[in-house]
Amino acid sequence: MAAPPAAEPKPGRNWRDLRKRFLSALVLGPAALLCVWLGANAYTLLLALGAAILTWEWVHLCGLSTKRLPGAGVPVAVFAAGALAVTEHPVASWLVLIAGFLLTWAWAERLRGRERAGQPALRLALGVLYIGIGFLCLIELRHENEAGRANLLFLLLVVWASDIGAYLAGRALGGPLLWSQVSPAKTWSGAVGGLLLAMGIGAFAAVQLAPGSPWRAAAAAAVLAVATQAGDLLESAIKRHFKVKDTSSLIPGHGGLLDRLDGLLAAAPAAMLLALLLGYGGALWR
Repeated sequence: MAAPPAAEPKPGRNWRDLRKRFLSALVLGPAALLCVWLGANAYTLLLALGAAILTWEWVHLCGLSTKRLPGAGVPVAVFAAGALAVTEHPVASWLVLIAGFLLTWAWAERLRGRERAGQPALRLALGVLYIGIGFLCLIELRHENEAGRANLLFLLLVVWASDIGAYLAGRALGGPLLWSQVSPAKTWSGAVGGLLLAMGIGAFAAVQLAPGSPWRAAAAAAVLAVATQAGDLLESAIKRHFKVKDTSSLIPGHGGLLDRLDGLLAAAPAAMLLALLLGYGGALWR
């Protein structure tokens, strides 16, 4: 007789992965901050490495390979758009990203009736947009020179604070689930904890990074924290769709890079919109 399916983990006091999460963050966090601080070359290398891993994970989730089409279309489209953005051709970069999405979709559809029968073409092509939009926004934000560096540091600190606050509050307090159909572990207490810590860290960081109102910084951080948590829920929905626990086993305690950067991929476009609304070239909290 088949064994009954394992019960889904309940939110609450489960700290078994805390040590692995802490050690992974201790390595990855300072490395990311250093690359942002050092400027163009280090930051571009960091983004390129990240995009390579993210696109590999997405194509792998779709059951394909990045070494041949149509799977190769995802990294090719993201890198082509990114190259144009780095060389300061923003309009062309967005056009290439959209074209890459459409071409990858069309190519995958073409192969569905042959060796890839039944493979959902749109699912593969959506990886171009899911990864590429956040990728381009992270490039454009850094192009603001000193303001760009401050904004990126602010963005990273707020996203990390949102994740840490949600993890600690959710594990310590538990309580009702935020969206049980999508995630069996994310709670309302975690969402509130992440929001409050992100606002506090955002207000503190803004004072250190550039002149501006800490209250406005807290408000900007709240917007980014909500986007971060929305990205986290989206990633949970994606993993549920693919029927996997993690996107890969790359990072101990975190799973794959998509698991780690889901919030940033959603918060970067929100930060870009804030920058455009407030006037490109200044702090997000001025």
